[in-house]
Amino acid sequence: MAVVAFSAQAAFAQSALVESKTTDNWYVGVAAGASVKTTHTAIMKNLNPTAGIRIGRNWTPVVGWAVEGLAFFNDKKFYDVSTFVKATNVNALGILNLSNWFGGYQGQPRFFEVGAVAGFGWQHIFGVPKGVDKNMLTSKLGLDLMFNLGSKKAWQLYLEPSINYDLDGDWRDGFTNTPNNRNKFDINASALQLLVGLNYKFGNSNGSHNFVKGQFRDQAEIDALNANINELRSAADAKDRQLDANAKTIAQLRAELEACKNKPAAVEKDCDINLNPVVLFTCGSSRIQANQTINVEQIAKYMKENPNARVLINGYASPEGSVKLNQRLSESRAAAVKDMLVKKYGISADRLDVKGNGPTNKIFDKVQFNRVATFQSK
Repeated sequence: MAVVAFSAQAAFAQSALVESKTTDNWYVGVAAGASVKTTHTAIMKNLNPTAGIRIGRNWTPVVGWAVEGLAFFNDKKFYDVSTFVKATNVNALGILNLSNWFGGYQGQPRFFEVGAVAGFGWQHIFGVPKGVDKNMLTSKLGLDLMFNLGSKKAWQLYLEPSINYDLDGDWRDGFTNTPNNRNKFDINASALQLLVGLNYKFGNSNGSHNFVKGQFRDQAEIDALNANINELRSAADAKDRQLDANAKTIAQLRAELEACKNKPAAVEKDCDINLNPVVLFTCGSSRIQANQTINVEQIAKYMKENPNARVLINGYASPEGSVKLNQRLSESRAAAVKDMLVKKYGISADRLDVKGNGPTNKIFDKVQFNRVATFQSK
Protein backbone atom coordinates (compact mmCIF):
# COMPACT_ATOMS: atom_id res chain seq x y z
CA MET A 1 0.00 0.00 0.00
CA ALA A 2 2.92 2.37 0.72
CA VAL A 3 4.39 1.72 -2.76
CA VAL A 4 0.98 2.20 -4.37
CA ALA A 5 0.44 5.42 -2.40
CA PHE A 6 3.80 6.82 -3.48
CA SER A 7 3.31 6.00 -7.16
CA ALA A 8 -0.30 7.18 -7.23
CA GLN A 9 0.58 10.42 -5.45
CA ALA A 10 3.35 11.09 -7.96
CA ALA A 11 0.99 10.42 -10.87
CA PHE A 12 -1.79 12.63 -9.60
CA ALA A 13 0.67 15.42 -8.77
CA GLN A 14 1.09 15.77 -12.52
CA SER A 15 -2.64 15.62 -13.28
CA ALA A 16 -5.09 18.49 -13.58
CA LEU A 17 -6.38 18.43 -9.99
CA VAL A 18 -7.05 21.54 -7.95
CA GLU A 19 -4.63 21.62 -5.03
CA SER A 20 -6.01 20.23 -1.76
CA LYS A 21 -5.38 21.53 1.74
CA THR A 22 -4.58 19.33 4.74
CA THR A 23 -8.13 19.87 6.02
CA ASP A 24 -9.69 18.68 2.73
CA ASN A 25 -11.06 15.25 1.74
CA TRP A 26 -11.85 13.97 5.24
CA TYR A 27 -14.87 11.79 5.96
CA VAL A 28 -16.58 10.06 8.87
CA GLY A 29 -18.97 7.13 8.82
CA VAL A 30 -20.82 4.41 10.70
CA ALA A 31 -21.02 0.74 9.83
CA ALA A 32 -22.85 -2.40 10.96
CA GLY A 33 -22.70 -6.04 9.94
CA ALA A 34 -21.74 -9.48 11.07
CA SER A 35 -18.71 -11.77 11.35
CA VAL A 36 -18.26 -15.52 11.56
CA LYS A 37 -15.35 -17.94 11.94
CA THR A 38 -13.94 -18.90 8.53
CA THR A 39 -13.56 -22.69 9.06
CA HIS A 40 -15.17 -25.49 11.08
CA THR A 41 -18.50 -23.73 11.61
CA ALA A 42 -21.90 -23.27 10.01
CA ILE A 43 -21.79 -19.69 8.71
CA MET A 44 -25.45 -18.70 8.80
CA LYS A 45 -26.04 -20.22 12.26
CA ASN A 46 -23.11 -18.55 13.95
CA LEU A 47 -23.17 -14.92 12.85
CA ASN A 48 -21.86 -12.40 15.37
CA PRO A 49 -23.27 -8.82 15.07
CA THR A 50 -20.75 -6.03 14.62
CA ALA A 51 -20.95 -2.23 14.62
CA GLY A 52 -18.46 0.60 14.50
CA ILE A 53 -17.24 3.92 13.15
CA ARG A 54 -14.69 4.92 10.53
CA ILE A 55 -12.69 8.17 10.11
CA GLY A 56 -10.53 8.64 7.03
CA ARG A 57 -8.97 10.88 4.44
CA ASN A 58 -8.49 10.48 0.70
CA TRP A 59 -5.00 11.63 -0.28
CA THR A 60 -5.72 11.31 -4.01
CA PRO A 61 -8.70 9.99 -5.99
CA VAL A 62 -6.89 6.62 -5.87
CA VAL A 63 -5.30 6.34 -2.40
CA GLY A 64 -6.71 6.96 1.06
CA TRP A 65 -6.47 5.75 4.62
CA ALA A 66 -8.88 5.25 7.50
CA VAL A 67 -9.01 4.33 11.17
CA GLU A 68 -11.82 1.93 12.00
CA GLY A 69 -13.17 0.96 15.42
CA LEU A 70 -15.46 -2.09 15.69
CA ALA A 71 -17.35 -3.73 18.54
CA PHE A 72 -18.52 -7.38 18.54
CA PHE A 73 -21.71 -8.24 20.45
CA ASN A 74 -21.76 -12.06 20.41
CA ASP A 75 -19.27 -14.89 20.63
CA LYS A 76 -20.69 -17.85 18.73
CA LYS A 77 -17.89 -20.30 18.03
CA PHE A 78 -15.38 -17.83 19.48
CA TYR A 79 -14.83 -17.47 23.23
CA ASP A 80 -17.27 -17.85 26.09
CA VAL A 81 -17.47 -14.19 27.13
CA SER A 82 -20.17 -12.87 29.45
CA THR A 83 -19.88 -9.10 28.74
CA PHE A 84 -22.31 -7.26 26.42
CA VAL A 85 -19.46 -6.15 24.17
CA LYS A 86 -17.48 -9.34 23.65
CA ALA A 87 -14.51 -7.80 21.82
CA THR A 88 -13.25 -4.62 20.15
CA ASN A 89 -10.93 -4.15 17.20
CA VAL A 90 -9.17 -0.99 15.97
CA ASN A 91 -7.80 -1.14 12.40
CA ALA A 92 -5.49 1.17 10.51
CA LEU A 93 -6.50 0.70 6.86
CA GLY A 94 -5.20 1.67 3.47
CA ILE A 95 -7.87 2.06 0.79
CA LEU A 96 -7.17 1.81 -2.94
CA ASN A 97 -9.88 3.02 -5.34
CA LEU A 98 -9.52 0.53 -8.18
CA SER A 99 -12.10 2.29 -10.38
CA ASN A 100 -10.11 5.55 -10.39
CA TRP A 101 -6.78 3.72 -10.66
CA PHE A 102 -7.70 1.81 -13.80
CA GLY A 103 -10.48 4.01 -15.21
CA GLY A 104 -9.10 7.45 -14.36
CA TYR A 105 -10.76 10.21 -12.38
CA GLN A 106 -13.31 12.20 -14.39
CA GLY A 107 -13.66 15.19 -12.10
CA GLN A 108 -16.20 13.70 -9.70
CA PRO A 109 -16.84 10.22 -8.22
CA ARG A 110 -18.75 7.67 -10.22
CA PHE A 111 -22.07 6.43 -8.90
CA PHE A 112 -20.53 2.96 -8.35
CA GLU A 113 -16.86 2.30 -7.57
CA VAL A 114 -14.78 -0.65 -6.36
CA GLY A 115 -11.96 -0.35 -3.84
CA ALA A 116 -9.45 -2.63 -2.11
CA VAL A 117 -8.97 -2.46 1.68
CA ALA A 118 -6.00 -3.75 3.67
CA GLY A 119 -4.42 -3.04 7.03
CA PHE A 120 -3.51 -4.11 10.53
CA GLY A 121 -5.39 -3.88 13.78
CA TRP A 122 -5.36 -4.55 17.49
CA GLN A 123 -8.12 -6.71 18.98
CA HIS A 124 -9.11 -6.91 22.62
CA ILE A 125 -11.27 -9.78 23.92
CA PHE A 126 -12.84 -9.35 27.34
CA GLY A 127 -12.28 -12.04 30.01
CA VAL A 128 -10.54 -14.78 27.98
CA PRO A 129 -9.33 -17.17 29.12
CA LYS A 130 -10.77 -17.61 32.63
CA GLY A 131 -11.45 -13.94 33.29
CA VAL A 132 -8.21 -12.65 31.77
CA ASP A 133 -8.49 -10.24 28.86
CA LYS A 134 -6.75 -11.19 25.62
CA ASN A 135 -5.02 -8.86 23.12
CA MET A 136 -3.92 -9.85 19.64
CA LEU A 137 -2.51 -8.39 16.42
CA THR A 138 -4.95 -8.68 13.52
CA SER A 139 -5.00 -8.00 9.79
CA LYS A 140 -7.87 -7.18 7.46
CA LEU A 141 -8.15 -7.77 3.68
CA GLY A 142 -11.31 -6.86 1.82
CA LEU A 143 -13.18 -5.09 -0.96
CA ASP A 144 -15.32 -1.95 -0.83
CA LEU A 145 -18.32 -1.81 -3.17
CA MET A 146 -19.06 1.92 -3.00
CA PHE A 147 -22.13 3.90 -4.07
CA ASN A 148 -21.69 7.71 -4.20
CA LEU A 149 -25.02 9.40 -3.53
CA GLY A 150 -26.53 12.84 -3.88
CA SER A 151 -26.01 15.62 -6.41
CA LYS A 152 -22.74 16.63 -4.73
CA LYS A 153 -21.60 13.02 -4.07
CA ALA A 154 -21.14 13.93 -0.40
CA TRP A 155 -22.59 10.62 0.86
CA GLN A 156 -21.05 7.21 0.23
CA LEU A 157 -22.79 3.90 0.94
CA TYR A 158 -20.47 0.91 0.90
CA LEU A 159 -20.70 -2.87 1.18
CA GLU A 160 -17.47 -4.41 2.48
CA PRO A 161 -16.79 -8.16 2.51
CA SER A 162 -13.47 -9.00 4.19
CA ILE A 163 -11.39 -11.69 5.86
CA ASN A 164 -9.78 -10.87 9.21
CA TYR A 165 -6.77 -12.77 10.54
CA ASP A 166 -5.51 -13.27 14.09
CA LEU A 167 -1.79 -12.91 13.44
CA ASP A 168 -0.87 -14.04 16.97
CA GLY A 169 -2.52 -17.29 16.01
CA ASP A 170 -2.59 -19.01 19.41
CA TRP A 171 -6.27 -19.97 19.40
CA ARG A 172 -6.01 -23.14 21.45
CA ASP A 173 -8.87 -22.03 23.69
CA GLY A 174 -11.54 -22.10 21.02
CA PHE A 175 -10.33 -22.33 17.44
CA THR A 176 -7.63 -24.68 16.22
CA ASN A 177 -6.10 -26.25 19.30
CA THR A 178 -2.76 -25.99 17.51
CA PRO A 179 -0.01 -23.95 19.16
CA ASN A 180 2.23 -23.63 16.09
CA ASN A 181 0.45 -21.04 13.90
CA ARG A 182 1.66 -17.91 15.71
CA ASN A 183 2.61 -14.77 13.67
CA LYS A 184 1.28 -15.82 10.30
CA PHE A 185 -1.81 -15.66 8.10
CA ASP A 186 -3.71 -18.90 8.76
CA ILE A 187 -7.16 -19.67 7.37
CA ASN A 188 -7.95 -21.54 10.59
CA ALA A 189 -7.22 -18.40 12.62
CA SER A 190 -9.49 -16.03 10.68
CA ALA A 191 -13.06 -14.75 10.42
CA LEU A 192 -15.24 -13.61 7.55
CA GLN A 193 -16.92 -10.23 7.93
CA LEU A 194 -19.55 -8.27 6.01
CA LEU A 195 -20.12 -4.58 6.81
CA VAL A 196 -22.61 -2.08 5.44
CA GLY A 197 -21.45 1.48 6.04
CA LEU A 198 -22.41 5.07 5.32
CA ASN A 199 -19.73 7.77 5.08
CA TYR A 200 -20.18 11.55 4.94
CA LYS A 201 -17.45 13.49 3.10
CA PHE A 202 -16.89 16.96 4.57
CA GLY A 203 -16.83 20.07 2.36
CA ASN A 204 -13.47 21.09 0.88
CA SER A 205 -11.80 24.42 0.23
CA ASN A 206 -12.52 23.93 -3.49
CA GLY A 207 -16.27 24.23 -2.85
CA SER A 208 -16.93 20.52 -3.43
CA HIS A 209 -16.94 17.39 -1.29
CA ASN A 210 -14.47 15.62 -3.59
CA PHE A 211 -11.40 16.23 -5.71
CA VAL A 212 -11.91 18.75 -8.54
CA LYS A 213 -10.11 18.88 -11.85
CA GLY A 214 -8.57 22.21 -12.77
CA GLN A 215 -8.78 23.85 -16.17
CA PHE A 216 -5.36 23.95 -17.76
CA ARG A 217 -4.44 25.43 -21.15
CA ASP A 218 -2.09 24.16 -23.82
CA GLN A 219 0.48 26.49 -25.38
CA ALA A 220 -1.72 27.33 -28.37
CA GLU A 221 -4.54 28.49 -26.07
CA ILE A 222 -2.09 30.50 -23.95
CA ASP A 223 -0.71 32.20 -27.09
CA ALA A 224 -4.25 33.01 -28.25
CA LEU A 225 -5.13 34.48 -24.84
CA ASN A 226 -1.95 36.58 -24.83
CA ALA A 227 -2.81 37.85 -28.32
CA ASN A 228 -6.29 38.85 -27.13
CA ILE A 229 -4.80 40.60 -24.10
CA ASN A 230 -2.40 42.55 -26.31
CA GLU A 231 -5.25 43.59 -28.62
CA LEU A 232 -7.30 44.79 -25.66
CA ARG A 233 -4.34 46.74 -24.32
CA SER A 234 -3.83 48.40 -27.71
CA ALA A 235 -7.52 49.28 -27.89
CA ALA A 236 -7.40 50.69 -24.35
CA ASP A 237 -4.34 52.80 -25.22
CA ALA A 238 -6.11 54.14 -28.32
CA LYS A 239 -9.16 55.07 -26.23
CA ASP A 240 -6.92 56.79 -23.69
CA ARG A 241 -5.34 58.85 -26.46
CA GLN A 242 -8.78 59.73 -27.83
CA LEU A 243 -9.96 60.77 -24.36
CA ASP A 244 -6.90 62.96 -23.95
CA ALA A 245 -7.59 64.60 -27.31
CA ASN A 246 -11.24 65.15 -26.38
CA ALA A 247 -10.22 66.68 -23.06
CA LYS A 248 -7.90 69.11 -24.85
CA THR A 249 -10.66 70.03 -27.31
CA ILE A 250 -13.12 70.65 -24.49
CA ALA A 251 -10.57 72.78 -22.62
CA GLN A 252 -9.88 74.82 -25.76
CA LEU A 253 -13.61 75.22 -26.43
CA ARG A 254 -14.22 76.43 -22.90
CA ALA A 255 -11.36 78.89 -23.18
CA GLU A 256 -12.78 80.31 -26.44
CA LEU A 257 -16.24 80.55 -24.89
CA GLU A 258 -14.86 82.44 -21.90
CA ALA A 259 -12.91 84.74 -24.21
CA CYS A 260 -16.03 85.38 -26.25
CA LYS A 261 -18.11 86.08 -23.13
CA ASN A 262 -15.55 88.57 -21.87
CA LYS A 263 -15.36 90.56 -25.11
CA PRO A 264 -16.75 94.12 -24.91
CA ALA A 265 -20.06 94.62 -26.67
CA ALA A 266 -18.45 96.96 -29.20
CA VAL A 267 -16.15 94.23 -30.41
CA GLU A 268 -19.08 91.96 -31.24
CA LYS A 269 -20.12 94.07 -34.19
CA ASP A 270 -18.13 91.76 -36.46
CA CYS A 271 -20.39 88.88 -35.42
CA ASP A 272 -23.64 88.23 -37.19
CA ILE A 273 -25.23 86.71 -34.09
CA ASN A 274 -25.04 87.00 -30.33
CA LEU A 275 -22.75 84.30 -28.89
CA ASN A 276 -23.57 84.84 -25.20
CA PRO A 277 -24.29 82.10 -24.36
CA VAL A 278 -24.22 79.26 -26.92
CA VAL A 279 -25.18 75.57 -26.72
CA LEU A 280 -22.70 73.16 -28.33
CA PHE A 281 -23.69 69.86 -29.98
CA THR A 282 -21.74 66.79 -31.03
CA CYS A 283 -21.41 65.77 -34.67
CA GLY A 284 -24.67 64.67 -36.24
CA SER A 285 -26.67 65.07 -32.99
CA SER A 286 -29.36 67.41 -31.72
CA ARG A 287 -29.27 66.03 -28.16
CA ILE A 288 -28.26 68.56 -25.50
CA GLN A 289 -25.38 67.18 -23.46
CA ALA A 290 -25.31 67.51 -19.67
CA ASN A 291 -22.39 69.95 -19.68
CA GLN A 292 -24.37 72.34 -21.95
CA THR A 293 -27.42 72.58 -19.71
CA ILE A 294 -25.88 75.48 -17.80
CA ASN A 295 -26.01 77.63 -20.94
CA VAL A 296 -29.72 76.91 -21.45
CA GLU A 297 -30.28 77.70 -17.78
CA GLN A 298 -28.71 81.17 -18.25
CA ILE A 299 -31.27 81.98 -20.96
CA ALA A 300 -34.10 80.76 -18.71
CA LYS A 301 -32.84 82.96 -15.89
CA TYR A 302 -32.67 85.96 -18.22
CA MET A 303 -36.25 85.43 -19.44
CA LYS A 304 -37.58 85.03 -15.91
CA GLU A 305 -35.87 88.25 -14.85
CA ASN A 306 -37.24 90.01 -17.98
CA PRO A 307 -40.82 88.77 -18.32
CA ASN A 308 -41.46 90.89 -21.42
CA ALA A 309 -38.45 89.62 -23.33
CA ARG A 310 -38.74 87.34 -26.34
CA VAL A 311 -35.88 85.23 -27.66
CA LEU A 312 -35.02 83.87 -31.09
CA ILE A 313 -33.16 80.53 -30.97
CA ASN A 314 -30.88 80.06 -33.99
CA GLY A 315 -29.69 76.55 -34.85
CA TYR A 316 -26.53 75.86 -36.89
CA ALA A 317 -24.60 72.90 -38.30
CA SER A 318 -20.98 72.58 -39.39
CA PRO A 319 -20.46 72.44 -43.16
CA GLU A 320 -19.59 68.72 -43.43
CA GLY A 321 -22.17 66.55 -45.18
CA SER A 322 -25.14 67.46 -47.37
CA VAL A 323 -26.84 70.86 -47.17
CA LYS A 324 -30.26 69.25 -46.82
CA LEU A 325 -29.19 67.11 -43.87
CA ASN A 326 -27.46 70.02 -42.14
CA GLN A 327 -30.54 72.22 -42.58
CA ARG A 328 -32.71 69.66 -40.79
CA LEU A 329 -30.04 69.22 -38.13
CA SER A 330 -29.88 72.98 -37.45
CA GLU A 331 -33.68 73.12 -37.10
CA SER A 332 -33.66 70.12 -34.71
CA ARG A 333 -31.01 71.77 -32.53
CA ALA A 334 -32.99 74.99 -32.19
CA ALA A 335 -36.16 73.01 -31.43
CA ALA A 336 -34.33 70.91 -28.80
CA VAL A 337 -33.26 74.05 -26.93
CA LYS A 338 -36.78 75.50 -27.03
CA ASP A 339 -38.20 72.18 -25.78
CA MET A 340 -35.84 72.21 -22.76
CA LEU A 341 -36.69 75.86 -21.91
CA VAL A 342 -40.41 75.09 -21.99
CA LYS A 343 -40.46 71.70 -20.25
CA LYS A 344 -37.59 71.98 -17.76
CA TYR A 345 -37.59 75.70 -16.93
CA GLY A 346 -41.26 76.60 -17.48
CA ILE A 347 -40.71 79.35 -20.11
CA SER A 348 -43.83 80.10 -22.13
CA ALA A 349 -43.53 78.68 -25.63
CA ASP A 350 -45.03 81.84 -27.23
CA ARG A 351 -42.02 83.84 -25.99
CA LEU A 352 -39.63 81.60 -27.98
CA ASP A 353 -39.04 81.48 -31.72
CA VAL A 354 -36.76 79.01 -33.49
CA LYS A 355 -34.89 79.19 -36.75
CA GLY A 356 -32.70 76.63 -38.51
CA ASN A 357 -29.87 78.41 -40.35
CA GLY A 358 -28.24 75.34 -41.90
CA PRO A 359 -24.46 74.90 -42.13
CA THR A 360 -21.94 77.63 -41.28
CA ASN A 361 -18.22 78.04 -40.59
CA LYS A 362 -18.35 81.66 -39.46
CA ILE A 363 -19.10 81.39 -35.75
CA PHE A 364 -15.79 79.81 -34.74
CA ASP A 365 -12.54 79.28 -36.59
CA LYS A 366 -12.61 75.56 -35.90
CA VAL A 367 -15.19 73.90 -38.07
CA GLN A 368 -16.46 71.48 -35.41
CA PHE A 369 -17.27 74.36 -33.04
CA ASN A 370 -20.02 75.67 -35.41
CA ARG A 371 -22.48 72.95 -34.34
CA VAL A 372 -24.38 75.30 -32.01
CA ALA A 373 -27.58 76.99 -31.02
CA THR A 374 -27.42 80.73 -30.26
CA PHE A 375 -29.86 83.27 -28.82
CA GLN A 376 -31.07 86.74 -29.87
CA SER A 377 -33.23 89.00 -27.78
CA LYS A 378 -36.23 90.45 -29.64
